[in-house]
Amino acid sequence: MNIVVCIKRVPDTEARIKPGAGAAIDAAGLKFIVSPYDEFALEAALRAKEAKGAGEVVAVTLGEAAAAEQLRSALAMGADRAVLLKGEVGPDGLATARALVAELASLDAPLLLFGIKAVDDDQQQVGPMVATLLDRPCVTAVSEFTVEDGKVVCHREVEGGIEVVEADLPAVLTVTKGPHEPRYPSLKGIMAAKKKPLEEKAAAAAPQRLRVERVESPPERPAGRIVGQGAAAVPELVRLLREEAKVL
Repeated sequence: MNIVVCIKRVPDTEARIKPGAGAAIDAAGLKFIVSPYDEFALEAALRAKEAKGAGEVVAVTLGEAAAAEQLRSALAMGADRAVLLKGEVGPDGLATARALVAELASLDAPLLLFGIKAVDDDQQQVGPMVATLLDRPCVTAVSEFTVEDGKVVCHREVEGGIEVVEADLPAVLTVTKGPHEPRYPSLKGIMAAKKKPLEEKAAAAAPQRLRVERVESPPERPAGRIVGQGAAAVPELVRLLREEAKVL
């Protein structure tokens, strides 16, 4: 069972993001991690491989040289090998998808997994775009899946129940959390990751049609004020909501 998992290097979700020069964030002292939803996808891939008892899990990312750190994290979790496509990662999901497809098309993997979204841009675009470019079926927001007789059976959590979707392989899935709590890399896994293959190659050129004009902090919120206490404050509060806030 060969599975490719596409991951993305993103700022730590607990970090305080500050605007930097121009249209970038200030990366000084900023910690970067594997996007959490991509970790769910990686955990799902590792469990699928373990259930079959054979196969290979390949982690792939598009980005700068520093993204090798996140690929090493994937290898420490249990991925067998990794590929770093050195290139620009911008806000254009289609450009990212095209750069990935140039590599993914050559890999013999019936399943391509993505996190449902990256936590930095929240776009939910790249996985379905890759599926379209490769002419493969795509199932999004998958919480669990099994592979049976050339098909993948996916469970999607919907309002009021579970939706079951079946797709022919090869297929593309975008994975949400479900039961896939990412495992912690063991010391043995961390040491083994240093010896696992991590291939670096230039990404295929894909023009960016979108650009970020600027990054800035939100305006400071005005200080709150107390208009009174108890029921006696209600008329003044209603007046302020109507005349100043203009929400009534």
